[in-house]
Amino acid sequence: MPVSGATRVPCVSESNTDEGPLSAIRTGYTFEGPALDFGAAVVDGTSHPDVPVRVPLAVLNRHGLVAGATGTGKTKTLQVMAEQLSGQGVPVFLADIKGDLSGMASAAESNDKITSRATDVGQEWKGTAYRVEFLSLGGLGHGTPIRATVTSFGPTLLSKVLGLNSTQESSLGLVFHFADKFGLPLLDLKDLRAVIQYLTSDEGKDELKALGGLSSSTAGVILRELIAFSDKGADVFFGEPEFDTADLMRSAEDGRGVVTCLELPEVQDRPALFSTFLMWMLADLYHDLPEVGDVDKPKLVFFFDEAHLLFDDASDAFLDAIEQTVRLIRSKGVGVFFVTQTPKDVPSGVLAQLGNRVQHALRAFTPEDAKALKATVSTFPHSAYDLDELLTQLGTGEAVITVLSERGAPTPVAWTRMRAPESLMAPSPDQVVRAAIDESPLKEKYAEALDRESAYEKLQARLEKAPEDDGASAPATTPAATGKKPEPSTVEKVIHSSAFRSVLRSAGTVIGREITRSLFGTARRRR
Repeated sequence: MPVSGATRVPCVSESNTDEGPLSAIRTGYTFEGPALDFGAAVVDGTSHPDVPVRVPLAVLNRHGLVAGATGTGKTKTLQVMAEQLSGQGVPVFLADIKGDLSGMASAAESNDKITSRATDVGQEWKGTAYRVEFLSLGGLGHGTPIRATVTSFGPTLLSKVLGLNSTQESSLGLVFHFADKFGLPLLDLKDLRAVIQYLTSDEGKDELKALGGLSSSTAGVILRELIAFSDKGADVFFGEPEFDTADLMRSAEDGRGVVTCLELPEVQDRPALFSTFLMWMLADLYHDLPEVGDVDKPKLVFFFDEAHLLFDDASDAFLDAIEQTVRLIRSKGVGVFFVTQTPKDVPSGVLAQLGNRVQHALRAFTPEDAKALKATVSTFPHSAYDLDELLTQLGTGEAVITVLSERGAPTPVAWTRMRAPESLMAPSPDQVVRAAIDESPLKEKYAEALDRESAYEKLQARLEKAPEDDGASAPATTPAATGKKPEPSTVEKVIHSSAFRSVLRSAGTVIGREITRSLFGTARRRR
């Protein structure tokens, strides 16, 4: 039956009958192994519950895209996928921008709309609650607070958060190199500020000069951005205990995968921060996980909501690092689904790796909207549907889908009426969320912030001790403290060579930073 209020879309050409596309969809979505069900195929507004649209579990680590205009059902699609992944033993990570996804912790109650949708798509619906872990960035909002150290976050991701240009980003990398070299741990923002303040002071001016590519004016700009960032309350996001991304990959006692929900409503005004924090999580997972190749089911599926925020104003080097991380993390058994409004929000290099596509309705109110619509249509395989018209006429809870088959080939494009979520399609009651947080094993591990000795304390102690040491004011472990330059080691000769500095300063080159840090400048950590 057609969706209420929807226009009947002539979705197939006059030379085709309804059975033509239905037969192709039935054949294309018949898989031997376990799969997730999206819903039922639709032709000319009528759903066909005997023709299910599905995606093989084994291809979900080949990444995907969930797109569509606001209010078209993207969040419910995430919920339907997360429920079934959890039910098949796959841990799930969800970035919950609006707070709606907390409803997964509560079973939904049946009503006329749910019964009608379930009948329409052939779903055996049963209200179900899932094991959900609630996290929050630095404790802002509901959830166990999670943090990252500044060292682990690295200069590339931090530059994106601070809005630094390529020259400033390269200079920040030199500050990190200095802190690494002289044993000054960067755990929170005050550590990084202390190092920069030292380098721009009379005591540290020789060290600043030795770094070569870092000018005092650029260091001052970075310092001002850090102070402004801290004044906005960002200090709480950085520090210890640092979140171990291995905690995302757990199963409940009944064998279902744990759903980790990062609550983000309290940081909606800091979009660059939370989107970059999500990228840090992906980069950290990539570094820690072993290669597994093709797997029967993914080890984790990661839903990256509001993905356009990550790519906005990103440098070419940053985009290259994202593309490489997304490409390589597949072999670690992790699937990534980017969630945004249109495919054009995602760079082509990343979009080319997203073989599983769920496209909800698009709006074409302006010339720019019309261009985005045509660009979206061009990214789909050839179809019997008139996608230019269909994508503007889809009802809420409907989508155009194509995925990868078990052989890795694209399936036929299928207009799909989506299943109804079995958990609550609204935020869970506060008492349910509080109980889940209190009972979580992660609360004891991460709830209380730590502040051990790091760069700030070390520099303060050395500066206070300096007057007692006959006027020596520089850190004791730096060359300035001894009054003479030690004979450089082979490694130091390489580091201070003009060729190495040139590579390090280049914003378009990631290789230089990979020598001591990762693709994003994030440091590897011992678990």
